[in-house]
Formats: sequence, C-alpha cells, structure tokens
Amino acid sequence: MKKIGFILFVVLFVGILSACGSGSSEGASLSEDKLVVGVTAGPHEQIVEVAADVAAEQGLEIEIKVFSDYVLPNTALAEGDLSANSYQHGPFLDQFNEDHGTDLIPVGKTILNPMGVYSETYQSIEDLPDGATFGLPNDPTNGGRALFILEEAGVITLAEGKQETASIYDVVENPKNLEFIELDAAQIPNQLSEVDAAAINTNFALGAGMNPKEDSILLESTNSPYVNFIVVRAENENDPVIEKLVNAYQSEEVKTFIEEEFQGSVIPSWDE
Repeated sequence: MKKIGFILFVVLFVGILSACGSGSSEGASLSEDKLVVGVTAGPHEQIVEVAADVAAEQGLEIEIKVFSDYVLPNTALAEGDLSANSYQHGPFLDQFNEDHGTDLIPVGKTILNPMGVYSETYQSIEDLPDGATFGLPNDPTNGGRALFILEEAGVITLAEGKQETASIYDVVENPKNLEFIELDAAQIPNQLSEVDAAAINTNFALGAGMNPKEDSILLESTNSPYVNFIVVRAENENDPVIEKLVNAYQSEEVKTFIEEEFQGSVIPSWDE
C-alpha cells in the first residue's frame, strides 16, 4: 500500500509540474511595455533601431538582439527568448517551420533586399543573345528566386505551381535557350565575367561594389514572394503590442530612413 501511495504521489506531482509548464509556455500574452526583437546584423538591425525610436514615442520599449546566422533568430523565437524577429522572407520561414515543427507566423511586411541580374557585357535583359550563359545560385531557395525573376520578366516560363520552389528542371519555355550554370551564391560576383549574365543576391552585390538599383540589368520587384516579414509565435499573432510593433516599423520615419540610407538597394515593401 505504501508503494502504491508513493507512485500515486509521484504521478500527481509530475502532473502538477506539467500543468504549470504548459500554462507558462502557451497562450501567454506579451508585455505591453517591452518587446525583445531579434535581427541579423546589417540593414535589418539598422532599420529596427529606427523603428525602436518610433515605438519609444508611443511608450513601447524595444530591445534588439543581433544574430550572425539565419537559424538562431527563429530558434530563439520559438523557444520564447524573443518576442518577435525581423530578418527573413516567406519561403525561408515556411521551410524553417516545416523542418523544425514550429508555428511561427508573419505579421507584417518589412523590406525587400532585391536580387538583381547583372552583366559585364549587356545593358538589358532583352539584349541577351540566343544560347547565353546565365549564372544562378546553386542553393534551392535562391536558385528558385532567380528563375522566378526571369519568369516575371517574360524571359522564361516555369511549370505551373513551381514559382517559389523552381529548379532549372522546372523551366518549360526558354525562348532564348539560356544555358543555366549553377554557382555558389557568394562567388557569383567574382565569376560574373565568365558568364553572359547572372543573378546576384543584394548582400553579395553590395560586397562587390555593385548597387542593385544602378548596376543591375533586371531588378526583382516588390511583387516577389521573397519580401521580408516581422515574425512572431502563432499564439501572439493578435496581441495588441505586436500591432504597435508593426505600425512603428511601417511608419513614414522608417520608410524615409530606408530610402535615404540604402538608395534602392533595400526597398520598403509594405505599401505595395
């Protein structure tokens, strides 16, 4: 009898602990006075700093945590160490949720870091000759993104439903008979002279001294699925304080800062 009583006590005690844990981790509203927002270093950090100043005028404190990779800001958000993050586009978020079993939700558009097409030989995408060589990133996300840009410009046609997940094998119409060459995204600027044209991510273009707005022969539009978002846990999607955060980010002050600071290499996307 004593043994049975002890077992019941342990089961009851564990149940109480479990109930307490679940109550603290699910469905909890965020503080109305302070948010902790994760960003990656660079433009995302700079822009959220301006948004934090705007939010402070409305009585909302925003603490910024800066990360150096693309996984930890989502991991920290899912684990409750962040209130929100601002650094990623939709396809990346979807893939992260699928891979990690998380339920992170986009709540407001932020910016587009437009991928551009560059060439050392040709002045426009229309000038590319039949059989031109075209370099594109060899990772699935950015390779598909490059193909989407070409389809939107009428250069190729992709298989139906493949616009956000396309590979070179999903190209069903290629009137210019472009020869696609898959390259490491970071190395494409150094290999631009070896191809007729290439798609280059904004960060790598800027690092090579190229301005997407001025130097590209084709620039991604804000209709792109690769627009970035403020992201939160699903349980906090409708918290009033998150609306304050989004409004502070999507303010005229932030928009003006983006346009003046980045000169078209980063584009505000929430008005599109």
